[in-house]
Amino acid sequence: MDRRQFVLGSIAALAAAPAVRLARASISGAENKVPVPFTWDVKVPIDNREEFVAWAVKNRGEDPKFLAQRWNRMYAMTQNKDLTDERNKRAFLLTPREDFCRPVNRAHAYESAFLDIGYGVTISGPHAVGRMTQVLNVQTGEKVLEIGTGSGYQSAFLSHLTDKCYSIEIIKPLAERTRSVYDELIADGYNEFKAITSKQADGYYGWEENGPFDKIVVTCGIDHIPPPLLKQLKPNGVMVIPVGPPGAQRVLKVIKHQAEDGSITVSRSDIFNKVVPFVPFTKLVDGEIKGAHNGDAKDTK
Repeated sequence: MDRRQFVLGSIAALAAAPAVRLARASISGAENKVPVPFTWDVKVPIDNREEFVAWAVKNRGEDPKFLAQRWNRMYAMTQNKDLTDERNKRAFLLTPREDFCRPVNRAHAYESAFLDIGYGVTISGPHAVGRMTQVLNVQTGEKVLEIGTGSGYQSAFLSHLTDKCYSIEIIKPLAERTRSVYDELIADGYNEFKAITSKQADGYYGWEENGPFDKIVVTCGIDHIPPPLLKQLKPNGVMVIPVGPPGAQRVLKVIKHQAEDGSITVSRSDIFNKVVPFVPFTKLVDGEIKGAHNGDAKDTK
C-alpha cells in the first residue's frame, strides 16, 4: 500500500525520472537465492527475535541486520495494535521490505516512516500498511485488489496471505519497474510473488474482468467511494479506503452487506479514529496523469 503524492504532467515526463534497481542481489552482491521456498504451512518463529533471525537466515537467505530490524518493527506494530493476529505478523516477517526501497533508503526500511521511491510517490510506513492489511482480514484463497501498486510492498505483504493478488498502478514507468522487481525476486526464489498480477491503468475503474473481489485496498484520498470498486466488491466483502475532503481523509473500513432479499447496504468505520491526510486519487486523461477523481460520482449510500 503506497501513499501517492500529487502528480502532474505526462507519463513521458515521468519516464524521464532516473530508474533504480531494487533487486535483492544488489544488497550484498551475492546470488541470495531463497534456500527453502514459501509454503502456506511454513512455521515462522514469531515470539523470539534471535530464533526468527536464525530461522530466516537459514530458510530465506536474508541479511540478519534487516531481519533483526524487521522483527523489532513487528514487535512495535504488535504493541500498537497494527498487527493483532499470527497470520499477519507472519506475513510481515516474511516480506523483505528492504527490497522494495530505493538503495539510498534501504538503511531506513524498518523505520516508522514513508520513504521516497521516485516518480513523486512513496512506500508507506510499516504501521500504516500493517493496520490497513490487518483490517482487511485476508484469508487464503481470497481474491484481493490493490489500487496503487507503488513500490510493490503492499502486494508482496498480501501474497503471504492469499495466492490471488491483483494490483493497479497509474504511473506507467513505476508499474513497469515494480513488475521487474517482482520478477527478479521470483527468480531469486520468492515463489509467493507469482501470486501478484499487476497492470498499468486508472485504478478508479477497478479490474472488472478479474472481479469480483473479496477484499479491496485503496491507497489514495478521494471524496467518495468509487462506484466501480464497490460494484466489483463481493457481497459481504471489505474495502479499506481513505475518504474525505482534500488533506483531511479518514481511512474507512467499508463492508458491502447483502440481505437475504438481495438488497445491498454499506457500513463504514474509521480504522484510525482520526483524520489522516492523503493526497488525491489521480486519473488518466488522454494518456496523461491529471489531478484527482473528485466528483465523478458520489458515495453510494
